[in-house]
Amino acid sequence: MKTYLQIHPGDNVAVALEPLSAGTPAEAGGTTLVLAEDIPQGHKFSLCPIAAGEQIIKYGYPIGIAKEDIRPGSHVHIHNLKTGLGDLLTYTYQPQVCAPAPTEERFFQGYRRADGKAAVRNELWIIPTVGCVNNIATAVERKAQYLVSGTVEAVAAFPHPYGCSQMGDDQEHTRQILADLISHPNAGGVLVLGLGCENSHIDVLKEYIGAYDPNRVKFLVCQESDDEISDALALLEELAAYAGQFRREPISCRELIVGMKCGGSDGLSGITANPTVGAFSDLLISKGGTTILTEVPEMFGAETQLMNRCETEELFEQTVDLINDFKEYFTSHGQTIYENPSPGNKKGGISTLEDKSMGCTQKSGTAPVRGVLSYGERVKEKGLNLLSAPGNDLVASTALAAAGAHIVLFTTGRGTPFASPVPTVKISTNNRLYHKKQNWIDFNCGTLVEGGTLTELRDRFFDYVISVASGEPVKSEKAGFHDMAIFKQGVTL
Repeated sequence: MKTYLQIHPGDNVAVALEPLSAGTPAEAGGTTLVLAEDIPQGHKFSLCPIAAGEQIIKYGYPIGIAKEDIRPGSHVHIHNLKTGLGDLLTYTYQPQVCAPAPTEERFFQGYRRADGKAAVRNELWIIPTVGCVNNIATAVERKAQYLVSGTVEAVAAFPHPYGCSQMGDDQEHTRQILADLISHPNAGGVLVLGLGCENSHIDVLKEYIGAYDPNRVKFLVCQESDDEISDALALLEELAAYAGQFRREPISCRELIVGMKCGGSDGLSGITANPTVGAFSDLLISKGGTTILTEVPEMFGAETQLMNRCETEELFEQTVDLINDFKEYFTSHGQTIYENPSPGNKKGGISTLEDKSMGCTQKSGTAPVRGVLSYGERVKEKGLNLLSAPGNDLVASTALAAAGAHIVLFTTGRGTPFASPVPTVKISTNNRLYHKKQNWIDFNCGTLVEGGTLTELRDRFFDYVISVASGEPVKSEKAGFHDMAIFKQGVTL
């Protein structure tokens, strides 16, 4: 079994696949070196002399600049490596578009909604219009669990602190995300719970929802009710009777939409889990399906790879705007664009934002970019889409669900128990995490460093995702977790 990996032949660093001790021999380009110090799992060590000011190369691309002279076999990390990134950049479209060849059609057992949309869950959702009614929503959720029966798979409330005292785009985004969730096909029935005096009250929100099925969506204004909990339960009983009529049936993967996100990344993220998700993305797209990649700040440093995979120059320009608009968001708030990676990322072996981004974008596979979405915008194009959202796990995963993702794939090297409005598959990058947190982790990609091929792991993972789409609950669902978070961007009155 390999104990370290030079990811690309042009790299001047390798990654430890397990903890390595000082004195361990390593070979690169026919030359044997000896590790000068202990190297933790997921961390980098130099394969040759690297002079101060010279680029550190990983994945075949620069991930930063040496702050000092580095001897062969030395630990390469934040103590001797710094980012090489700048602020706003000018980009040139150099298309490198190669679509995956079509592959055999696959089916999952899903639900077909009255409007023709496909779904992978049949749940009852309680959506508050404003944070003032959060406690009512959660109380109703607790009392309504008796409705989970037959094909009604869950009753879930989605509390949030917004819906009032917001202005401009901040308020618009809240309304759009709520409307997106109300329209999400994974909800067989939705109770929209309002207060009555909020900015985003029900009558306003209906303008964002657009046409809706009154059998599927019910509304309750708490200030107009004598007993809002009893009234809410009565409406949920109606919704349960409606949703309970749906049955699973074969649906082509052409209609499956999957979001892709990572968090708590480590040095193995870009070697095991993220490439597996990228290979899955290519395979799903080859069958006519759709994937969505987000967390824009974690594209910084690897953005040109995505830009050059844009199918048209118009999409290229939209991707440039996607990147630069987010950089301007940072600077307009007086924040450093490259204040990343997180302490957990650094502990796991990620040294710079370029290092993190190169690993993060592995989740996009090799398929061409066919859509670029604003925050709150729903997916329209099949294939790979890029979505504007921050790196925050809950906010980005909610944005993926709001964009139309039936399932979110979440790779992690450190683990997290959170959920999103849709099934959120936790994928470990290393074996230690998988064995330690089996109550959180759904699928282990750490085995990739022990042998086997990426194609074999991809196929096994694809089968697992099909099983989730067909009703197999993920660990967070078994725990009863349903989370959501909205991107707060403006002032509060």
